[in-house]
Amino acid sequence: MINFFKKLSPFNVLWLVVVLILLRIGYLVNAPAKAGSLFMGPFLSLWLPAGYSAIAPSLSVFLAAVMVLAQALFLNRLVNHFNLLGKPSFLPALMYIALSSLFTPFLVLSPPLICNFLVIWMLFKLINFYKSKDAKSTAFDVGMIIALGTLLYLPFVFLFLAIWIGLVIFRSFDWREWVSAIIGFITIFFFLAVYYYLNNNLVHFADIWLPLATKFPQNININYYNYLLLIPVVVILALCFIKLQQNFYKSYIQVRKSLQLLLIVFVITLLSFCVKAAFQLPHFLLCVVPASVFFAYYFINARRKWFYEVLFGVLLLMIVYFQFNNF
Repeated sequence: MINFFKKLSPFNVLWLVVVLILLRIGYLVNAPAKAGSLFMGPFLSLWLPAGYSAIAPSLSVFLAAVMVLAQALFLNRLVNHFNLLGKPSFLPALMYIALSSLFTPFLVLSPPLICNFLVIWMLFKLINFYKSKDAKSTAFDVGMIIALGTLLYLPFVFLFLAIWIGLVIFRSFDWREWVSAIIGFITIFFFLAVYYYLNNNLVHFADIWLPLATKFPQNININYYNYLLLIPVVVILALCFIKLQQNFYKSYIQVRKSLQLLLIVFVITLLSFCVKAAFQLPHFLLCVVPASVFFAYYFINARRKWFYEVLFGVLLLMIVYFQFNNF
């Protein structure tokens, strides 16, 4: 399977759809009678009626699958556009579809899943810092993207750090570029404050930021099968970082800097779950974008075909197995 997706063929899109469906059949067969809450952010609750907070599981899975496919193709275009893997392929899209099916809570609509569109869009602009003569307008745009993501899902606010880190990685210091990102972020919330004011609710504007003061969760309950699913994920990530270390200085400067940025984004999204008072697995969908690139990097550089094909096959089989046997 891996070798098949190493080629940039338009027919691979059809096979991506097949993989997408196969990795969701188990959930559709065993889906609960009622889906959970769709939108959990304090901002969207202002605009959406209560009846829109949950939808039927089958519709939720379908809409989530359409989003995942679109995001996979969007991410694949990002990786090939900046030549992050050294040659064009459909591996990033395949890895994204696989990792976004890792846990059953990933298979339904959720704010982190929607925010992945913004993560990929943000990465497009951040990597463009490298060739930009003037990055102030780009930094302003990315600040607005982070603010929009924060409206959907509050922990997204921590990705604002990725803007400044991206400026450090790609550009020499210019305080105006750093300030532009802040102005872009504030602009969105200025209009939100006006909305609160016009609805005589300005006194509660500060309340939406209260979750940022949430203490780090002391008890995290994860089913044992989730730990089992993480075994091949951790193994592949470890092998990827070994490959990265071996090939790091053989890559172009832009590729090296882009991979450093992806690692930073991965760490930020991994640790920002502490903002939510209740631990929720869908948060880690934000980690899927950079992790998919790392997975693709390993598989496109791996040499032992029998090993990496078996390793990826085991991951897919475990995903399907636990969908049918654990809810």
